[in-house]
This record gives sequence, C-alpha cells and structure tokens, in this order.
Amino acid sequence: MALTDLERLFVYTTANQIWQQDLLMNAYFQGSSVGANLREMVLGRPAVKPLTNPYDQAITGRLRADSATIRQGARNVKEAASMVGIAAEAVGTIKSTLEQMESIARQVKDGDLTYSASVAAEYDALRDKIVGVVESTLYNGIALLDSGQWGTEQIDSSGNVHIQSNLSGSPQYGGFDVTFRALDTVPWSTALSGTDLNNAATLQTQLDRLSGYIGDMTTQESLYAERESGLAYQATALESQADLLDQAVEARRQSPTLSLEEILVRLLLRDTGTLMDEIS
Repeated sequence: MALTDLERLFVYTTANQIWQQDLLMNAYFQGSSVGANLREMVLGRPAVKPLTNPYDQAITGRLRADSATIRQGARNVKEAASMVGIAAEAVGTIKSTLEQMESIARQVKDGDLTYSASVAAEYDALRDKIVGVVESTLYNGIALLDSGQWGTEQIDSSGNVHIQSNLSGSPQYGGFDVTFRALDTVPWSTALSGTDLNNAATLQTQLDRLSGYIGDMTTQESLYAERESGLAYQATALESQADLLDQAVEARRQSPTLSLEEILVRLLLRDTGTLMDEIS
C-alpha cells in the first residue's frame, strides 16, 4: 500500500528528529554524567544518577568559602593554644626545678644538709636542667623560650608568632601575634652556682635569687595558662561560627523546578523539534 504524501512527510520528519537528537546527545554529552541523564530522559527512562542542581553551588558558594576560611582560622588558633600550652609546661618545669634548688639551699642553711662537692654538683645539675629546658622547648621547630633561635619566618626577633585567624587575606590585619618571653637572657649559669652554698653570705644571695626567679616563673606560667585558655575558647567560638555558616548553607539550598538536565533537554528539543507536544 503506497503512502500518501502526508504520511511520507510524517515518517521523514519523525526519523529526522530522532537522528538529530541522537547526534546531539552523542556529540556534546557522551561519556559525562549529565549526558547519561539526558539520554535516559529523552528515551523516557529514569536517570541513572541523581540529577544535578544548578543552583546549590552558586547560591551557597560564598557561605561555604567563608565557613572553610573560619574553620582554618580555628585550626590555627588551636595551634597557637598548643604552642602557649607547651611554653606554660616548660615554665612550670623550670619553676619546679628552681624549687628543688631552693630546697637544697634551705637545708644547707638550716643545717639539715651538710655542704659537700656532691651537694654542689646536684645543685648545678638542676641549674643545667633549666638551661636545657630553655633551649629545647620547641613547637614544630619553633623555639619558644630561646631568643638565640628567633628571627625566622615563624617567629620574629621579639618572640612574636603571627596567627592567621580572620577572613582578611592581609597578614597585617588577618590575625594576631602570640608573644613569647625569652628565658635564655636570664643568667642562670652565672647567677646560680653550687659553690656559693658553702658561704653564709653567698648562700643567702642564692636563696634570694631563687625566690625571685620562682616568683617570676609562677607569674609567667599563670600568664601562659590564661592565654592558652583564652585561645582555646577563641578556637571553639570560631568553630561555632563555621558550624552556623554550614547550617546557613543547608538552609539556603533550593530545590529548583527544573534540573540542569531538564533545562538542556528543553533547549535541545526546542531546536530539533519534538515527536509529540502536550496538545497533540
């Protein structure tokens, strides 16, 4: 049975639309997840993967960037708290060692301990321990108490370590400095000597110096401990800010009426024609 001109036109138009759509799909979207979704939609089958949301990234991008920056700032402040905590522990060790030295000197003065070369050696060994603590108190290679190791990119010659914690990208305004006190400048080796315990006058001088150093270290330890606590609180506050921004990201996510794939399909079919519209 021969086809009429209208029937031949319909068959030709239908075939032409099908191969044009298939050609476009293969040419522009083959091998991609979006292309796979598009092909499945055109063929009337469910998409293989969840359809993409073209709005989420654009709407929430700044919020997510700010959240990531603040969260990094929180990590930096936590590091600063750890640095100060290590300095506090080191100063506490120095104070404890000075107290042991004071105990030896006090016993010698009170007659509970007789001065000898071994007593002087024990006293000097404790003093040398303090010098070692000052030189070896490090955080990730940064000397915290020894100014002889300062003047680097990590810590300047005044004992300042810059902590990047704010959104600003400028080093001058994007954070704050944590300052450490140099303890290598204290004349431990010359001011404290075991041989001075053998003379009443110099023994009293040793006790006076030890008392002053202990009071100084007690104050410094307290300052470091307070700073550590403050930095830990600041880090927690920054993490809370980042969490709030993450919540805002979720709150601002939208569910658009059309997905990216659906928008592209409509554009394609508008240009190449459809087999059947909503009316016919």
